[in-house]
Amino acid sequence: MRLSAAKKLYKSLCFSLCIFAVKPLFLQTMQDSKKLQLTDWLPTTNKEVKIRGWEELDVILFSGDAYVDHPSFGPAVIGRILESYGLRVAIVPQPSVNDNLQDFEKLGKPRLFFGATGGCMDPMVSNYTASKKSRDKDAYTPNGDKGFRPDYATSVYSRILKEKFPDVPVLIGGIEASLRRVTHYDYWSDKLLPTILETSKADMLVYGMGEQPLREIVELLQKGVPFSSLKNIKQTAVLIDQKTEKIPVIKDWEDVTINSHTACLGDKKTFASNFKVIEQESNKLKARRILQEVEGKTLVINPPFPTMTEKEIDGSFDLPFTRLPHPKYDKRGPIPAFEMIKFSINIHRGCFGGCSFCTISAHQGKFIASRSQESVLKEIDKVANMPDFKGYLSDIGGPSANMYKMKGKVQSICDKCVAPSCISPVVCSNLDTSHKPLTELYQAVDKHPKIKKSFIGSGIRHDMLVPEFNKNADPKELDAYTEEVMTKHVSGRLKVAPEHTSDPVLKLMRKPSFKYFHMFKERFDKINIQKKLNLQLIPYFISSHPASEVEDMANLAAETKDMGFQLEQVQGFTPTPMTVATVIYYSGFHPYTLKPTRTPKTKQEREDQHKFFFWYKKENKDWIRNTLNKVGRSDLLQVLLPENNSWKKNKTAHKTAQHTFDDAIPFNKRKKKVSRAPKKKRR
Repeated sequence: MRLSAAKKLYKSLCFSLCIFAVKPLFLQTMQDSKKLQLTDWLPTTNKEVKIRGWEELDVILFSGDAYVDHPSFGPAVIGRILESYGLRVAIVPQPSVNDNLQDFEKLGKPRLFFGATGGCMDPMVSNYTASKKSRDKDAYTPNGDKGFRPDYATSVYSRILKEKFPDVPVLIGGIEASLRRVTHYDYWSDKLLPTILETSKADMLVYGMGEQPLREIVELLQKGVPFSSLKNIKQTAVLIDQKTEKIPVIKDWEDVTINSHTACLGDKKTFASNFKVIEQESNKLKARRILQEVEGKTLVINPPFPTMTEKEIDGSFDLPFTRLPHPKYDKRGPIPAFEMIKFSINIHRGCFGGCSFCTISAHQGKFIASRSQESVLKEIDKVANMPDFKGYLSDIGGPSANMYKMKGKVQSICDKCVAPSCISPVVCSNLDTSHKPLTELYQAVDKHPKIKKSFIGSGIRHDMLVPEFNKNADPKELDAYTEEVMTKHVSGRLKVAPEHTSDPVLKLMRKPSFKYFHMFKERFDKINIQKKLNLQLIPYFISSHPASEVEDMANLAAETKDMGFQLEQVQGFTPTPMTVATVIYYSGFHPYTLKPTRTPKTKQEREDQHKFFFWYKKENKDWIRNTLNKVGRSDLLQVLLPENNSWKKNKTAHKTAQHTFDDAIPFNKRKKKVSRAPKKKRR
């Protein structure tokens, strides 16, 4: 998948999903699917293979998700890409691993290889909450049913395939494989694990977006090159046993060797030091090949391909998707993830934010690959002509809503860059941050005769809209974009993600100072009043992030209350592989400085940090009083829990506001600001 969809759909897993609310949509989907032929989807059974008149398959894909033939679902994209190369492709969605394993044998052996993926999200994120509790729903399964995706699905599928078909190559990919391609910390088992190539026994791993490496793999296989000889394809990783074969020498490539898996097991600081190399090489346009010793073998991670061109990414989205779930699910119920993005449009890939808790750049890269306006409008025309489309697009966005068409002004500067972020600690002077192409795209979309309104559901980088922070941009362009979004593309609430209020925590997060959120709110309020929009600004925050202390959370609660926000639900930090924050969480060291960095890790610490978000709840008040008195912060106590509670008289009712994941509900507009300077400077 496109991680953009994964990021949005992660939130859907945390919602209280109401299946009955989407039932009418589902019934219409059933009607739509009846107008299509079964052969319009990739085959999933022997019967469907025979209908196509095929006697043999070239590639068989196994996925942890239900099969939705839509450009936001990675397994479908890979299947369609392979199909476009003239291959006969089938997909086995959510094969059962709890019976005689017949799902792995029913289609026989493919001519070229098996493909395996855990799905659009890491299965452990799909299956468990940040507190390691089993989720009630799986958004990528019909009816939201759970239990159809095993833990560590990619490794489970691959091992079964290698056991049953030892002579057939297994190629793994998707976000689970991407993020676990090297020694990594696994939060759910609380262990340091080796590359997934070792645990899965797969023959090759494709990381990131798969179109470019797959094209080269297929071209070579079609020429008769043995799969076992494919060791030097960009954006792939392989394990090489140097007792029997040598690492290929590539003339134009440089190598960098990181600490072995065994060394990482023996010393947390050694493990942390690896990540700086891994992250920098993953985000360079001219990267080095990474080598790591893993239990007697050598892990070889080849450099990534260049960022996809406009023509290449257009080609991927222009494939003949039905944009619907396979008809086999018609009687099982709706697929929540599909219902959420059914009428959404992805306009770009990649994110140059480089947030230390986020996996987007590790999977999609930091350089933006944007679709042409023509390709976007072509897809919108297809959506607009779907029988159940009512005229409303749920999203026009990507990993971040407002990075479309943004890139370096001078390419040679980008070619040498090793920075993980283009906007932290400041916006790079070489970055073109013009929002004009995006504003023009919105306007072109709204001119479509069947579009009543297009919403922006992806997260907007509010800091990019503040001229004091984004000094590269024309302030008039930024104001024009902000006004365009607020007046035409928001349904009551504009959601942004300042994440925290503490500058030291924000610096570690690679996010700008909270003062820029204040500045954005001033612009938001000005437009809101001038245009009489009555919109709400909804900020998202994270608790228990590395470097965040209890006092920081108290400051966050006090400052957001003073701004007129009552936080309802927030996100607890979840350590996922391939992020700076996760490396710090496990090792206690920042991978770039190797300086000790504390993280709230115990269950009690994480719960305590969370309580400050809900200062207004009766059950938390005594604890907050005791805690703030202990640290000598009576000033914060007076802000959060004033004795007279006079602030309540300013409460503004918003009857239409709904409590949803990570939402903050504005409830008053305090004009008088309270000084909350800490008594001691943080070091």
